[in-house]
Amino acid sequence: MSNDQKVFVPSQPLPPARTGVLTPFEPGTRILEAGFRLAPPFRPLPVDVVFEKDVAVQLRDGVTIHVDVFRPVGTEPVPVIVAWSPYGKGQGSSASVMGVFGMVGLDNGIVSGLEKFEGPDPAYWCARGYAVCNPDIRGVVDSEGDSVLWDRQEGRDCFDLIEWLAQQEWCTGKVGMSGTSYLAVSQWFTAAEQPPHLAAINPWEGVSDVYRDLVMRGGMPDTGFVRQLQEGSFFGKNRREDVLTEAELHPLADGLWEHKVPDFDRITVPAYVVASYSNTLHTAGTFRAWRRMASPEKWLRIHNTQEWPDYYDEANVEDLRRFFDHYLKDLDNDWERTPRVRYSVLDLQGGDRVNLPADTFPPADVTATRYYLDGRTRTMTTTVPTGEAAVSYPVAANPAAVSFLARFDEDTVLVGYPKAHLWVEARDADDMDLFVLVQKLDAHGTPLQAFTVPNRTAVVHDLTDHGASILRYKGSDGRLRVSARHLDEKLSTDEVPAHTFDRVELLSPGEIVDVEIDLLPIGLSFRAGEQLRFVVSSRNLLGTLMPGIQEYAGANRGEHVIHTGGDHASYLQLPVQTR
Repeated sequence: MSNDQKVFVPSQPLPPARTGVLTPFEPGTRILEAGFRLAPPFRPLPVDVVFEKDVAVQLRDGVTIHVDVFRPVGTEPVPVIVAWSPYGKGQGSSASVMGVFGMVGLDNGIVSGLEKFEGPDPAYWCARGYAVCNPDIRGVVDSEGDSVLWDRQEGRDCFDLIEWLAQQEWCTGKVGMSGTSYLAVSQWFTAAEQPPHLAAINPWEGVSDVYRDLVMRGGMPDTGFVRQLQEGSFFGKNRREDVLTEAELHPLADGLWEHKVPDFDRITVPAYVVASYSNTLHTAGTFRAWRRMASPEKWLRIHNTQEWPDYYDEANVEDLRRFFDHYLKDLDNDWERTPRVRYSVLDLQGGDRVNLPADTFPPADVTATRYYLDGRTRTMTTTVPTGEAAVSYPVAANPAAVSFLARFDEDTVLVGYPKAHLWVEARDADDMDLFVLVQKLDAHGTPLQAFTVPNRTAVVHDLTDHGASILRYKGSDGRLRVSARHLDEKLSTDEVPAHTFDRVELLSPGEIVDVEIDLLPIGLSFRAGEQLRFVVSSRNLLGTLMPGIQEYAGANRGEHVIHTGGDHASYLQLPVQTR
């Protein structure tokens, strides 16, 4: 069993920077009156709220966790929204969370500080007839047990909490879930367990496969962010899972990692999924979950900013309330007439279009079009070059990359899933770490980029010149270790290749192999005369996901060769929308 493969290390108490006003263990119930303000930076409560603090909930294996519940004053039962994560339930007013808001340029006054980090704000939801439950999950702060990281165990635990909540006298028996990042991922796992009283979920950007999205992206051991997550969260009195060591012991996708992928076929609850093209941590996982989840009633909205500004935007919160009103309160508010997909098209010059309606993603008017690489001219065309040509770069050189250009003669929109199909060779090596990137260039050849957050200070410029890619969008990227090229025939489609990552297939001297590399979904417009640049490199072209984490260096040596034309017609497949 995969549980036997887990590795645990001692945890440690919540540090001062992660401690909020409500962190101390103080079981009891009190009324927070309208106008109550947790601390000066935060918004006051608009209504009286019942605050049940540190309520004990016993899970099926006997472990006791503690939860905070905020609910409207009165005797009328209400539905409840759960925010499940390893972040302390009192952390919303901590220095670290306030610092995150400052980093992205959000005013802490848009929330009450009662919310869990990345979760729904009780100040808003209690005023509109909902309760909010913030748990300290297994192994976190004062809760018992050993914590795990994005795991089916969390789904079972949250199942138990949901069923406990549904039995409370103040609850209608309907429970929803909402939140971004970790709070989104936990929803996939919980919904797959099918708690009878879970009525709707709202995953707002999150990974959906720990192996492929977090520890071995493209088959490469890129663990900078998981180190930050593991060591900067899961604070408690017992043990926490050591995913870093697990990644070293289990470099291939085995039973341990299978346990950290939700059973998407069992996710049948109504779902309002929110995604972006620009979050290099979350984008692939969010779209994967959207594609694979079995829910017959599922909606997708693709925004054009970053998850935190988008989640707390007033109009978006109201939009979410319509969804929850329909499924948690049974209101006939025409939510079901909302387009199943609302996507955005980025312009990167101030002309983004958002909330474009469609029935599917990609929209039905999109055609997967191959742009063939020509090594002689370093261009891309929709016809196969007749002659073969190879281009190469020494991995120790500067630049350790080659690129190809395509100029659009007419206005063009790309919406959907790009992929690269390359014929490659390694000289003086038996493996290759490949990084690929699709960039937009203006008519003069200048790369176009766009910040995804309101903060665009000098510091954020410094952070995002090379790294902190969740804060500045530079294009759609992908990566693959060539020895991990074996495709998963069950999950791969013509648009989105999927790899098994269960074997190592090293290269022989002189061997030319074809590889398929999935790039992040894209929504990008080009005016006539503007260009697309496709880059292939041995180096991470965007840098780190987050500020301050260690960057992965590709395990490369020798020379990389990209073959083009003839029998080795490498191409970039782009989702072109019909004019």
